[in-house]
Amino acid sequence: MTQPTPYIFDATTADFDQSVIENSFHKPVLVDFWAEWCAPCKALMPMLQQIAESYQGELLLAKVDCDAEQDIVARFGIRSLPTVVLFKDGQPVDGFAGAQPESAVRKLLEPHVQMPPPPAADPLEQAEALFAEGRIGDAEAVLKELLGEDNSNAKALILYGRCLAERGELDEAQAVLDAVKSDEHKAALAGAKAQLTFLRQAADLPEVADLKARLAQNPQDDEAAYQLAVQQLSRQQYEAALEGLLKLFTRNRGYSEGLPHKTLLQVFDLLGNDHPLVTTYRRRLFAALY
Repeated sequence: MTQPTPYIFDATTADFDQSVIENSFHKPVLVDFWAEWCAPCKALMPMLQQIAESYQGELLLAKVDCDAEQDIVARFGIRSLPTVVLFKDGQPVDGFAGAQPESAVRKLLEPHVQMPPPPAADPLEQAEALFAEGRIGDAEAVLKELLGEDNSNAKALILYGRCLAERGELDEAQAVLDAVKSDEHKAALAGAKAQLTFLRQAADLPEVADLKARLAQNPQDDEAAYQLAVQQLSRQQYEAALEGLLKLFTRNRGYSEGLPHKTLLQVFDLLGNDHPLVTTYRRRLFAALY
């Protein structure tokens, strides 16, 4: 029978002491006593193999064919099949007879076997999550380490550029984004460059409070409406900015040579097609266009 992992093996009379008893001083060994004619054994074995695999080497599974290994059967007084015995430090410490659900087997193993730690998170995914939470400095630290190993990673470079932009390092961010040569992430790169553009523009615009005061006096002040949207974009207030841009587009689509429309498309690039705001406002923009 083929073995799916190195942690699963057949144990025989000749090697039982070494493969099970001696091994159990290093790792717990689950011994499955089975036979070809035993239907419950055949149902149980794949589940035991799956459990052993999930421990990634922290648990060994030895299989004893009781028809072929009568000496082992006699040695441990096996009277019914399937019988499963857990060995640890050279001794049987727990076990069961008959088929059992997976939950019961795992509960039996829990006190004796350490589950391996989960695999380390992908650094880029970790950085993306930190950036989404607004933890810009933490995201930047992860990205610096990642880029130290591979400075050609386009996705990491783009996100690093966005981190720099958020911290106000606009020239440095521009240099990082200009260094991205891959065509694979065009939309993400366009979005990052749009973010940089909004931050640059916002630095030269009136304060938000002044723009809101102008709009309170004159709701038709298109310049104030557009500038307020840019200020909101620079602060990642995307929903408010999209709403303002769409209203401006609906009211005066020709403002500054179609700038509201162009800016809406830039924001869509910035947020990405899967973002719920993009889904909503793309649909509303389409309705306004046609």
